[in-house]
Amino acid sequence: MTEQTHNCLTDAEFPELPNFVRGKVRDAYILPNRQRLLISTDRQSAFDQILTAVPHKGQVLTQVARYWFDATADICPNQVISYPDPNVVLVKDLQMLPVEVVVRGYLTGSTNTSIWPMYERGEREIYGHTFADGYAKNAKLPQNIITPTTKPADGGHDAPITEAEIIATQLVTTAQWEDISKKALALFARGQEIAAEKGLILVDTKYEFGVDENGVVTIADEIHTPDSSRYWIKDTYQARIDAGLEPESLDKEFLRLWVAGQCDPYNEPIPEIPADTVKVFSDKYIALFEKATGLTFEKTDASVPVRDRIRAALATEFPEYF
Repeated sequence: MTEQTHNCLTDAEFPELPNFVRGKVRDAYILPNRQRLLISTDRQSAFDQILTAVPHKGQVLTQVARYWFDATADICPNQVISYPDPNVVLVKDLQMLPVEVVVRGYLTGSTNTSIWPMYERGEREIYGHTFADGYAKNAKLPQNIITPTTKPADGGHDAPITEAEIIATQLVTTAQWEDISKKALALFARGQEIAAEKGLILVDTKYEFGVDENGVVTIADEIHTPDSSRYWIKDTYQARIDAGLEPESLDKEFLRLWVAGQCDPYNEPIPEIPADTVKVFSDKYIALFEKATGLTFEKTDASVPVRDRIRAALATEFPEYF
């Protein structure tokens, strides 16, 4: 990880709290009473590795997800209990399901599990869907589709899988898959509708689901964030496509494309990302928050280290540990 702008949260391990679990972006603690504490750091992952740290990123992720959890609560229950800090959410500790549900509305992407690289190689049966010839990159699909991937318990690489394979292997039960699919498509449709009203195109997104203590399928982790989703600027989309340009994006794809332009990220070392590129990336995340939610992003006091601020909030919320 490179040293970038000061006051980024790269580590949220607090020894006072129990049962620490480190993820790529979120650090977590398993608490009593079927609860879990999720802390969104400023670590930036792509191509299955940590690339750098991005100022304000963890706060953007937590607060964008908060907006969308609230806006979709009538479609699918979520795991949220409370928000002790702008980077922190207390949630129900779910039994996570071993499938990531990616919903796509456009033929795009740059990673190994994205549909555009597969289509460009000549594949026409992708994730169990049949694609016609003649599509260009970033074209709108005839309808939204689900392209699931496995979610290895050991943190290994995601791998494409089809609906038929999920049902045949009972990776999740047939009833669960039907419930997940219905909820995922409805969540995405709601997201596209609200995004369009804000001048955005919600291109695709990844959902993770678990089941609560009553077996109810519940959305977990994040929803419609710029880490888990692609967003394009609606007004300039068609003109840029007609000109053979990439759409204007407010998401993680900006950094993916920058990296892919420097090297083969799966087989070569990724170079240090310049500070000005990280700044542009941070600004895009903040712009996405403001455009998607209609709210002004409130940066926290820069004189207080993010880690110190979070520790103080946790000590207030969970005095039994501090």
